[in-house]
Amino acid sequence: MDNWWIFLVIGIIIVAAIAALIPATRARRTKAAERAAAPARPEPGQVEGQTGADAAPPAAPELETPAPAQGRLVRLRARLARSGSPLGSTLLKILSRDHLAEEDWEEIEESLLIADVGTAPALEMVDRLRDQVRVEGIADPATVRGLLRDELLRLVDPQMDRALHTEPAAGADAGGPAIIMMVGVNGTGKTTTVGKLARVLVAEGKKPLLGAADTFRAAAAEQLTTWGRRVGVETVRSQREGADPASVAFEAVDRAGEFGADVVLIDTAGRLQNKRNLMDELSKIKRAASRKGPVNEVLLVLDATTGQNGLVQAKVFAEAVDITGVVLTKLDGTAKGGIVIAVQRELGVPVKLVGLGEGPDDLAPFEAEAFVDGILGED
Repeated sequence: MDNWWIFLVIGIIIVAAIAALIPATRARRTKAAERAAAPARPEPGQVEGQTGADAAPPAAPELETPAPAQGRLVRLRARLARSGSPLGSTLLKILSRDHLAEEDWEEIEESLLIADVGTAPALEMVDRLRDQVRVEGIADPATVRGLLRDELLRLVDPQMDRALHTEPAAGADAGGPAIIMMVGVNGTGKTTTVGKLARVLVAEGKKPLLGAADTFRAAAAEQLTTWGRRVGVETVRSQREGADPASVAFEAVDRAGEFGADVVLIDTAGRLQNKRNLMDELSKIKRAASRKGPVNEVLLVLDATTGQNGLVQAKVFAEAVDITGVVLTKLDGTAKGGIVIAVQRELGVPVKLVGLGEGPDDLAPFEAEAFVDGILGED
């Protein structure tokens, strides 16, 4: 028993520890009782006084109401008229001179080329105007304006079918949605245009569904989803960056019925690494999308300010996939309006939609007469 003092020390330590625990335990019990007696705080998303099954769901984001598409181009005409289109004002000024020398006709031709009308249409227009001046003469500004308006309108061609075909498939493919593919080089505003077109369709009473088949640009799917949420439109997307675009396109068309959609808008990547790669990718997407029915429209998005460079891009995409129409963005700039004439002449397809600015509803159906009148400054 020589080590009895060791057991004594251990006993003292144990007693001290127990004594220290008793107050802490009492404090915890007191706080628990106070919490039980206090009213419960509402969880996030709950209204004060509601709990459990009676809790109100989180408030849905308020949906935006897109502006009607009809008449939007009137705004462009007004902008052009107020600013004074360089093309229209220059041509009117030259044609109103008393006597037109060869240098005057060269100046007219140069003005048309600067406005991106294109070489062949510019020469054609100059020749026709020259013939009319020789036969009829030019006596007053009203006559000049009338001649010029007729020639510009003829080149823009109001007879082209500019309707956007959004009716669901008929016949053997009945029951499937209308399908619209959007193609173009990255940077032209393609994804934004898809979102704006969804707003146009919603304003027309359609029920679109978005397909984020641009899987190579990290922000594209999120950008498209954001556009859709603003007007209550769903987006079919892959959660994996670099996923097969054709699979996303097929899934979007396949799930249209699930979402009650009658139009599917498919965004695509605009990489121009090489022509063969582009052709293969776009063709594959189109084949996948058309398994449930034909693709109604393949719209090429071009930046109107890129001029002749835009035409080079247009040719590449036209070779890759059959283009049914063109969307010109940034057409609110007045200097390059001639691109409308050039791209239609080059591709043989109409300009169907134009971007008028940066606003969410600044996308409008193209109207030939309103556009020409805007160029000539007729408000």
